[in-house]
This record gives sequence, C-alpha cells and structure tokens, in this order.
Amino acid sequence: MTTNTRTMDRLLFGDNQFFGVNHMSEEKARAQQMRFQNTDSIMSVLDAAYDEGVHTFMCTTHDRIAEVTDRVRAQPDRYADMSFFPCMPYAHKYANAVTEDGFLGAIRKFLPEEGLLDSIARGTSSLARKDIEGVTTLLIDAELKMFAGLSTPVIWLQNVVVDLLSGLGFTDAFRIFADHVRKRYNAEPGFITMNLPRLLDDLDKAGVENPIVCSNINKLGFRMSGGVDGYREAMEKRPFRAVAMSVFASGAIPPREAIEWVCGLPNLESIVFGASSRANIASTVSLVDEYWPQS
Repeated sequence: MTTNTRTMDRLLFGDNQFFGVNHMSEEKARAQQMRFQNTDSIMSVLDAAYDEGVHTFMCTTHDRIAEVTDRVRAQPDRYADMSFFPCMPYAHKYANAVTEDGFLGAIRKFLPEEGLLDSIARGTSSLARKDIEGVTTLLIDAELKMFAGLSTPVIWLQNVVVDLLSGLGFTDAFRIFADHVRKRYNAEPGFITMNLPRLLDDLDKAGVENPIVCSNINKLGFRMSGGVDGYREAMEKRPFRAVAMSVFASGAIPPREAIEWVCGLPNLESIVFGASSRANIASTVSLVDEYWPQS
C-alpha cells in the first residue's frame, strides 16, 4: 500500500531518561527516575528541547505522559509547533489496570470517549470470535486516548511487540496496525525493532511499502541484531525511512564521533535522542547542524 509521506524532523526527542531507562547503567537509571518523579521536572527538559528547536516528542504511552499532554493542551500558544510520536503498547500499564479493574474494566478505562459503545461492542465481539484485528484496533484506540486533540503524525508499534510478531511469523498484524493508524488517525505507522534487516523482509511480506522503521544504529553495533554491515546494506539498498536510536550507544561513543558517523549514513531521515539538560540538548542540536546541514 502506498501513502503520502510527511517529512519528519531530523531530531526527535525521546523519553527514556524520564522513566529510568538506561541500557548501560542501572545506577544512572535509578537517579534519573528519582529526578523526574514530578511532571514539572519533565516539562522543564521538554521546554529546553522545544526552545532549542526540537519540536517532536517521541514517547511511550506511560501514564505520566498523560500529564504532559494535559500541560501541552492547556498552553496551545506556547506549544504551537509541538508534535507527539506515540509508541505503543506500554505493557506495564495494561498489566496494572487488569489487576486493579479486571479485563473489561481495563478496556473501559482506556477507551476513547468518542465511539465508546462501538468500541466496547468491537472488543466483546472480537473476543468471542478470536478476531485479532478487532482486538488490535481496540487497543490502539485505547493507547491513543491521552493524545486527543494533539498532533500525532507518526504512531509507533513498540519493538517488544514488533519483534515478537516477527518471530512468530504473524506479519499480517503489521498491515492491520498500519491500515488502522492511517484510516482512523490520518497518521503514518512506524515500527521499532531490534533487528532491522529481518523486519524489512516482514514488512515487505505484509505489503507495507516504504515503511518508517526505528532501530538502534550506532558505530559500535550496540544492540543491533544483524550487525553494523547488515544495517548499512539495508540503508543503502532497501526502500524505507530510517530513524536511528541509541546513536551514542548509551554513552559508550563520544557525542561528536557518534553524530559524525550516523549522519554519514545513506537514507537516514531522523535521529531520536534523550537528554536531561539543556546543555546536552543544545550540544546534540549543534553537532547535527554541523554534520547534517539542512539543504
């Protein structure tokens, strides 16, 4: 399936640092989690990124993000150019809700208000028929409730699900996700993976053309299943839109070296990065401007 493509920003701001995710240091992860326990602390960093010209926030659907979206909706003039790239699902949220409210209670908790009865009917009939398409679209709608009224031009399927579906060979799920995101939200589907070459093959099988795919891409091959050479070959030869994450390999590569290397790759569309201070954000913006100048 072909679709009109939107231009993504070169730099996307990620949210790992806000929720204690660091792939190299548990101690640093705990310190970050403590620092960002309140929404004011998160917003101060997001404001710094926004003021440095990074206007796209690529984030999970963690409950705390709902507090961020509430803040942004309340100040439309301040955040006039801000876009969100939601990444779903956030598995812990569902597990906790099912424990507290039961399965149907959890579904009702996350459903969009618009089309509530239709969504409940979809969910019930889907469960009765074991209709994976109905359940999938229901859960997508549930995840996106917190972004109502905000710009969400790209919606991502998280690697924990993408790579599981890939391993199971259930490539039709990628088409189901892509079709629903396009039809209901007028957005482009994105796919996050730890194995770029394999996923591109699966998306070809599913009929998802010129997909947006985010994966670890860095000079060390850190968390890159298939290796650096396989990723480089894919970027040279395969028709897709590449988004690079973990470009610094969780701090193992000096920033200048990391940015110079990744910006020299073919077919790179965007870089997603996380930072906890204005100085680090400004440094990344400056390095990208230097090694990846806008035409």
